[in-house]
Amino acid sequence: MFNWNNIDTVLLDMDGTLLDLRFDNLFWLHHVPSEIARQQKISVQQAKQKMASQYDAVKGSLDWYCIDYWTKQTKLDIRQLKVDNAETIAMRADAIPFLQALKQRNIQRVLLTNAHPDSLAIKIHRTGLDQHLDHIYSTHEFGHCKESPKLWQALLAHHPFDPKRTLFIDDNEELLLIAQQFGIRYVLGIENPDSGLVHQNFDHCPAIHDYDVLTKELAVTKS
Repeated sequence: MFNWNNIDTVLLDMDGTLLDLRFDNLFWLHHVPSEIARQQKISVQQAKQKMASQYDAVKGSLDWYCIDYWTKQTKLDIRQLKVDNAETIAMRADAIPFLQALKQRNIQRVLLTNAHPDSLAIKIHRTGLDQHLDHIYSTHEFGHCKESPKLWQALLAHHPFDPKRTLFIDDNEELLLIAQQFGIRYVLGIENPDSGLVHQNFDHCPAIHDYDVLTKELAVTKS
Protein backbone atom coordinates (compact mmCIF):
# COMPACT_ATOMS: atom_id res chain seq x y z
CA MET A 1 0.00 0.00 0.00
CA PHE A 2 2.90 2.35 0.75
CA ASN A 3 6.53 2.83 -0.18
CA TRP A 4 7.92 2.64 3.34
CA ASN A 5 11.19 4.20 2.23
CA ASN A 6 9.22 7.44 1.90
CA ILE A 7 7.81 7.35 5.44
CA ASP A 8 9.70 8.52 8.54
CA THR A 9 6.80 8.97 10.97
CA VAL A 10 3.56 7.12 11.65
CA LEU A 11 0.95 9.00 13.67
CA LEU A 12 -1.50 6.62 15.30
CA ASP A 13 -4.89 7.13 16.84
CA MET A 14 -5.57 4.98 19.92
CA ASP A 15 -9.22 3.98 20.39
CA GLY A 16 -10.39 1.89 17.46
CA THR A 17 -6.97 2.06 15.81
CA LEU A 18 -4.58 0.40 18.26
CA LEU A 19 -7.15 -0.54 20.90
CA ASP A 20 -10.47 -2.25 20.34
CA LEU A 21 -13.20 0.41 20.43
CA ARG A 22 -15.48 -2.09 22.17
CA PHE A 23 -14.63 -0.69 25.61
CA ASP A 24 -15.50 2.91 24.70
CA ASN A 25 -18.77 2.01 23.00
CA LEU A 26 -19.85 -0.12 25.94
CA PHE A 27 -18.76 2.51 28.41
CA TRP A 28 -20.51 5.53 26.90
CA LEU A 29 -23.54 3.77 25.44
CA HIS A 30 -24.21 1.28 28.25
CA HIS A 31 -22.33 1.83 31.51
CA VAL A 32 -22.82 5.59 31.77
CA PRO A 33 -26.56 5.55 30.92
CA SER A 34 -27.07 2.63 33.31
CA GLU A 35 -25.44 4.57 36.15
CA ILE A 36 -27.47 7.68 35.35
CA ALA A 37 -30.67 5.62 35.29
CA ARG A 38 -29.82 4.21 38.72
CA GLN A 39 -28.81 7.60 40.10
CA GLN A 40 -31.80 9.54 38.77
CA LYS A 41 -34.31 6.70 39.08
CA ILE A 42 -35.28 6.79 35.42
CA SER A 43 -35.33 4.04 32.81
CA VAL A 44 -32.13 3.09 31.00
CA GLN A 45 -33.78 4.07 27.71
CA GLN A 46 -34.58 7.53 29.08
CA ALA A 47 -30.99 7.87 30.26
CA LYS A 48 -29.67 6.81 26.85
CA GLN A 49 -31.82 9.40 25.11
CA LYS A 50 -30.70 12.06 27.55
CA MET A 51 -27.02 11.24 27.06
CA ALA A 52 -27.37 11.00 23.26
CA SER A 53 -28.52 14.63 23.10
CA GLN A 54 -25.69 15.71 25.40
CA TYR A 55 -23.13 13.81 23.32
CA ASP A 56 -24.40 15.42 20.11
CA ALA A 57 -24.18 18.90 21.63
CA VAL A 58 -20.40 18.75 22.03
CA LYS A 59 -19.37 16.19 19.41
CA GLY A 60 -16.24 17.24 17.59
CA SER A 61 -15.02 19.46 20.42
CA LEU A 62 -12.45 18.80 23.14
CA ASP A 63 -15.26 18.58 25.72
CA TRP A 64 -16.60 15.49 23.96
CA TYR A 65 -13.41 13.67 24.98
CA CYS A 66 -12.99 15.28 28.41
CA ILE A 67 -13.43 13.24 31.59
CA ASP A 68 -13.71 16.42 33.70
CA TYR A 69 -16.50 17.75 31.48
CA TRP A 70 -18.53 14.54 31.67
CA THR A 71 -17.97 14.18 35.39
CA LYS A 72 -19.51 17.62 35.84
CA GLN A 73 -22.35 16.95 33.40
CA THR A 74 -23.36 13.53 34.72
CA LYS A 75 -22.49 13.93 38.41
CA LEU A 76 -20.69 10.57 38.08
CA ASP A 77 -17.09 9.72 38.90
CA ILE A 78 -16.17 8.97 35.31
CA ARG A 79 -12.55 8.11 36.14
CA GLN A 80 -13.56 5.51 38.70
CA LEU A 81 -16.30 4.14 36.47
CA LYS A 82 -13.69 3.56 33.75
CA VAL A 83 -11.39 1.80 36.21
CA ASP A 84 -14.26 -0.36 37.43
CA ASN A 85 -15.01 -1.51 33.87
CA ALA A 86 -11.44 -1.68 32.58
CA GLU A 87 -11.54 -5.45 31.97
CA THR A 88 -12.84 -4.82 28.44
CA ILE A 89 -9.91 -2.55 27.50
CA ALA A 90 -7.81 -4.50 25.00
CA MET A 91 -5.26 -4.07 22.24
CA ARG A 92 -6.15 -5.06 18.72
CA ALA A 93 -4.52 -8.45 18.18
CA ASP A 94 -2.79 -7.27 14.99
CA ALA A 95 -1.42 -3.99 16.37
CA ILE A 96 1.72 -5.02 18.26
CA PRO A 97 3.35 -6.94 15.37
CA PHE A 98 2.79 -3.88 13.18
CA LEU A 99 4.31 -1.54 15.77
CA GLN A 100 7.28 -3.85 16.17
CA ALA A 101 7.76 -3.93 12.40
CA LEU A 102 7.82 -0.12 12.34
CA LYS A 103 10.50 -0.13 15.03
CA GLN A 104 12.59 -2.55 12.98
CA ARG A 105 12.47 -0.04 10.13
CA ASN A 106 13.39 2.88 12.44
CA ILE A 107 10.09 4.60 11.67
CA GLN A 108 9.00 6.69 14.63
CA ARG A 109 5.69 5.66 16.19
CA VAL A 110 3.73 8.59 17.60
CA LEU A 111 0.42 8.14 19.40
CA LEU A 112 -1.94 11.06 18.88
CA THR A 113 -5.20 10.57 20.72
CA ASN A 114 -8.15 12.78 21.60
CA ALA A 115 -8.52 10.76 24.80
CA HIS A 116 -8.25 12.67 28.07
CA PRO A 117 -4.89 12.11 29.83
CA ASP A 118 -6.64 10.18 32.61
CA SER A 119 -8.29 7.85 30.09
CA LEU A 120 -4.95 7.46 28.36
CA ALA A 121 -3.28 6.53 31.66
CA ILE A 122 -5.94 3.92 32.47
CA LYS A 123 -5.55 2.30 29.06
CA ILE A 124 -1.75 2.32 29.15
CA HIS A 125 -1.84 0.70 32.59
CA ARG A 126 -4.19 -1.97 31.31
CA THR A 127 -2.45 -2.73 27.99
CA GLY A 128 1.21 -1.68 28.22
CA LEU A 129 0.68 0.21 24.97
CA ASP A 130 3.43 2.69 25.83
CA GLN A 131 6.08 -0.03 25.47
CA HIS A 132 5.46 -0.10 21.73
CA LEU A 133 5.50 3.65 21.01
CA ASP A 134 8.19 6.31 20.76
CA HIS A 135 6.05 9.32 21.71
CA ILE A 136 2.59 9.70 23.23
CA TYR A 137 0.40 12.79 23.00
CA SER A 138 -3.10 13.57 24.18
CA THR A 139 -4.58 16.45 22.21
CA HIS A 140 -5.69 17.91 25.56
CA GLU A 141 -2.04 18.95 25.99
CA PHE A 142 -2.46 21.31 23.04
CA GLY A 143 -5.94 22.62 23.82
CA HIS A 144 -7.38 21.44 20.50
CA CYS A 145 -8.70 18.08 19.28
CA LYS A 146 -7.87 16.46 15.94
CA GLU A 147 -11.00 17.98 14.43
CA SER A 148 -9.26 21.37 14.55
CA PRO A 149 -6.50 22.47 12.12
CA LYS A 150 -4.97 24.31 15.09
CA LEU A 151 -4.11 20.95 16.67
CA TRP A 152 -1.95 19.97 13.72
CA GLN A 153 -0.12 23.29 13.78
CA ALA A 154 0.51 22.95 17.53
CA LEU A 155 1.71 19.35 17.19
CA LEU A 156 4.16 20.25 14.43
CA ALA A 157 5.54 23.12 16.50
CA HIS A 158 5.98 20.88 19.54
CA HIS A 159 7.10 17.73 17.75
CA PRO A 160 8.69 18.59 14.39
CA PHE A 161 8.06 16.08 11.61
CA ASP A 162 7.82 16.18 7.83
CA PRO A 163 4.13 15.95 6.84
CA LYS A 164 5.17 14.77 3.37
CA ARG A 165 6.93 11.78 4.93
CA THR A 166 4.22 10.97 7.46
CA LEU A 167 1.43 8.39 7.60
CA PHE A 168 -1.61 9.03 9.82
CA ILE A 169 -3.83 6.08 10.81
CA ASP A 170 -7.27 6.62 12.34
CA ASP A 171 -10.70 4.96 12.35
CA ASN A 172 -12.43 8.30 11.64
CA GLU A 173 -12.42 9.35 7.99
CA GLU A 174 -13.28 12.95 8.81
CA LEU A 175 -10.09 13.25 10.86
CA LEU A 176 -8.03 11.66 8.10
CA LEU A 177 -9.31 14.23 5.61
CA ILE A 178 -8.55 17.12 7.99
CA ALA A 179 -5.01 15.80 8.39
CA GLN A 180 -4.70 15.48 4.63
CA GLN A 181 -5.81 19.09 4.19
CA PHE A 182 -3.13 20.11 6.67
CA GLY A 183 -0.52 18.41 4.52
CA ILE A 184 -0.15 14.87 5.84
CA ARG A 185 0.72 12.96 2.67
CA TYR A 186 -0.36 9.45 3.64
CA VAL A 187 -3.56 8.53 5.48
CA LEU A 188 -5.14 5.18 6.26
CA GLY A 189 -8.49 4.20 7.78
CA ILE A 190 -9.39 1.30 10.05
CA GLU A 191 -12.55 -0.47 8.89
CA ASN A 192 -13.16 -2.54 12.05
CA PRO A 193 -12.55 -0.32 15.10
CA ASP A 194 -15.05 -2.22 17.27
CA SER A 195 -14.63 -6.00 17.21
CA GLY A 196 -18.32 -6.38 18.05
CA LEU A 197 -19.67 -4.37 15.11
CA VAL A 198 -19.72 -4.75 11.33
CA HIS A 199 -17.00 -3.09 9.28
CA GLN A 200 -17.39 0.56 8.29
CA ASN A 201 -16.77 1.98 4.83
CA PHE A 202 -14.29 4.68 3.83
CA ASP A 203 -15.26 6.67 0.76
CA HIS A 204 -12.26 8.95 0.27
CA CYS A 205 -9.32 7.26 2.00
CA PRO A 206 -7.63 3.87 1.70
CA ALA A 207 -8.54 1.55 4.58
CA ILE A 208 -7.71 -1.86 6.02
CA HIS A 209 -9.22 -4.28 8.53
CA ASP A 210 -5.98 -6.08 9.45
CA TYR A 211 -2.50 -4.63 10.04
CA ASP A 212 -1.00 -7.87 8.80
CA VAL A 213 -0.87 -6.53 5.25
CA LEU A 214 1.30 -3.62 6.42
CA THR A 215 3.44 -5.78 8.68
CA LYS A 216 4.24 -8.04 5.73
CA GLU A 217 4.98 -5.04 3.52
CA LEU A 218 7.45 -3.68 6.04
CA ALA A 219 9.27 -7.02 6.19
CA VAL A 220 9.43 -7.36 2.40
CA THR A 221 10.62 -3.84 1.70
CA LYS A 222 13.25 -4.15 4.43
CA SER A 223 14.76 -7.20 2.78
